[in-house]
Parts: sequence; structure tokens; C-alpha cells
Amino acid sequence: MNQNSQPAKMGKYEVRRELGRGSMGVVYEAFDPYIGRLVAVKVAIADALKQHDSGERFRKMFFNEAHTAGRLRHPNILDIFDAGVDKEKCYIVMEIIDGADTLKPYCRPDNLLPLNQVADILFRCAKALDYAHRQGVIHRDIKPSNILLTRTMEAKIADFSIAHINRTDLSQTMPLGFVGSPRYMSPEQVQEDMITSQTDLFSLGVVAYELFTGHHPFGAESFTKLIHSVVHEEPIPMTQFRPELPSAVQRIVTKALEKQPERRYRTGIEIAADLSMAFSHLQRAQEGIPARDKFQLIKNLHFFRGFTESELWEIVRASVWLDVPQGDAVIREGQIDDAVYIITAGEASVTKQGHVLQRLVLGECFGEMAYLRKIKRTATVTAETPLSLMKLNASLLEQVAPACQLRFYQIFTTVLIDRLITANESLTQA
Repeated sequence: MNQNSQPAKMGKYEVRRELGRGSMGVVYEAFDPYIGRLVAVKVAIADALKQHDSGERFRKMFFNEAHTAGRLRHPNILDIFDAGVDKEKCYIVMEIIDGADTLKPYCRPDNLLPLNQVADILFRCAKALDYAHRQGVIHRDIKPSNILLTRTMEAKIADFSIAHINRTDLSQTMPLGFVGSPRYMSPEQVQEDMITSQTDLFSLGVVAYELFTGHHPFGAESFTKLIHSVVHEEPIPMTQFRPELPSAVQRIVTKALEKQPERRYRTGIEIAADLSMAFSHLQRAQEGIPARDKFQLIKNLHFFRGFTESELWEIVRASVWLDVPQGDAVIREGQIDDAVYIITAGEASVTKQGHVLQRLVLGECFGEMAYLRKIKRTATVTAETPLSLMKLNASLLEQVAPACQLRFYQIFTTVLIDRLITANESLTQA
């Protein structure tokens, strides 16, 4: 059989169609008949395995992905299910992401994502890397083409083929030599010095720089100049490409790109924390809730009665989901922001100057006045029970279709009228 022809099966997996090709292998969509699910099967490039000098090293690198990523279970890391050899063909079985793209198309100046969306992607990647690092896994090849983006804008870190498990009893799984993508390597990685998990954080800093500006931080035109710039030169100021970027964003990216590891972020959770301080929509974000579950939940809420299914999917993609502990304030009197909240679980109380005005339950919204007019909050909303919320702000809602936005405004108008009627009745009775 020609090496470029599509196999009918790999092990027990029924191969259906080719999804893509990379430096390590060809990826196919396949069906697992035992579990009854679609999977992605990566088959190693046959010619690379046959090379006398490098074939065994390539084979180790190929299976290194299954060995390292197979240890990890995180909503923002691509799952590895299985690996094997079928008639001298090496393959890895992975989670399949329908309609997934990589971050690479969004690193161009003419195709940048909204700031809040970039912050959300980086927040999730930072937390995923923090999890991997705590399991002893260093990715070593973080770059836009190795981060998948689902249709619901969820990030998934993929391709652990050159990852290193930081354990002495597993050190043989680490591919040796100059491996990785130089454009995204840390100074210590390009110099083949001792590396730690902080090399991934530098690489994430390069990705962040590109997502925010559409340009590379060092802008070198040749390999030699690139290596020199990474090791010795400071990044081009982000404001040169995008003057309106918030100063907090520039501080975060600059710290991630520090030459000396001791001056750089130490952990992914530190990056996530700084991002959550700079972008309020990231605070206490829920993790691991499948988009389908979110869709089913809001579909059954009275608030969304009358929305079409396509509009509901738009809302799921544009929203941030939060958990608030009992007793915590969600919003406070005097605050200024433009977010509206919808309760998806639990109850909350509305107070003004210490007096209880209202109790809010499942499906009710609050914050619509500040969203519509961007005025100071006139009341405090506190979680009376553990509270789950869907949060939308103006920049997020701008991503949905005009018809969907109009439906939101109609609902806000109805809610405001009902509350004015209730307030008027209370005054009359008093």
C-alpha cells in the first residue's frame, strides 16, 4: 500500500477521513466501535521511522506524546486515549474537536480577537499549564499552532510530542538536543541550558504578544538574528503596534517575556491571577462545563424563552460562567461596570444601604441598568446560597448577531418595567 494512501483501520479504529498533516504524522478522523465514539488518530510518518540515524529518536518522540499527555486530564488539554502499533505503523488516539481551528489565524494584525476573548484564552491556557507543571510535565513547544480553539472558543493545548516529564525515573522520555520552535523558545531553551516549567510561560508570553498585537515580539528576519534577539534584546514595545492596549496587559506580557527566569512568572496560576485582576470577567470562572450542558441549562430558563437555538448558542459562546461562594458580594453599590448577570443556580439578595429590597432566584437577571447606561451600581447583590451566574458585558454581547442583541434589549425593557411597577406598588402600599 502506498504510504500516502489512507488506511482502512488502525488497530480497532475504523479510519474515515484525513483531518490534517504535521511534522510528526497524519491525523485522521476515526470511529471506535467498542465505545461508539469518534476519535482522532495520529499516524506517524513512515519515512521518518525508517531513517537509520533518526528513526528510533522519532519513534520515541512520537510516543512521548501519549506517555506524557496521557497522564493529564484537564478541560483545556487535549485528551489522549490510546496508542499502539499496527503492522509497523505507530499511532496515537486522541480526543476529536469538531470544527476546531488553531490560534495561528488570530495572530495577524487584520484578524485579531477581542481583548476579552484573548484574555480568556490566555487565562485558560495559563491554568492548564499550571496543572501540567504540577504533574511534572513541561510542554516545551507552546505556540499558536499547538493550541486548538473549538467552535465555542474553548482553548485546548495539544501536541506533547517533545514534552518532558520532570521525574528522575522517567528522564529517558525526554527527547534530547535542540527541539522545539525557535520563534517561541525561551532564552534558556534556545541556548540548550537547564529548563524548567518557566520556559512554557515565556512561550505563552510570545503567544500572548502575537494575539494582542498581531506581531512577533522580536521581529527578527533570520534564524541567527532571532536567537540573538531572544537571548539579548528586549521585546518591541506593544504600544508600537497597538497604542490603545491597557497598561495592565503590557505589564503581564512583559513579565512573561523576562529573559531571566527569576524575574519571570514562576507559575501559570500567577499569570492567570494577574489576568483576572486586569479583566474582571475572568474572576471565579467556572471550569470544565461542556458547552452542550450550558446550552441545555439556559434553554430551560424563563429568561431565554423566545430565543432561537442558534441565538442560544451565540449566547453560550459570548458568556462567562462564574461561581460565587455564599455570603460574597457579586456587585456593590457605587461600582461602575457594564455587565449583566443571569442566575443559573442558587439565590441572591439585593440590598441598598443595608436594607433588603429583593430576593433573586434561578433565571432572574440583575445589573441591566448599569449595562444599558454604564452608571454606578445603585445596589449590592450578595449570594444567599452558593451562586452560579452567567455574565455578559457590552464587549461580549457585541459578538452576537444584531437580532440576538435586540432580543436582549427587549427583555431588559420588560424587566425594568416589571421592577418599576413593583416599586410603585410598594410605595402606594406604604
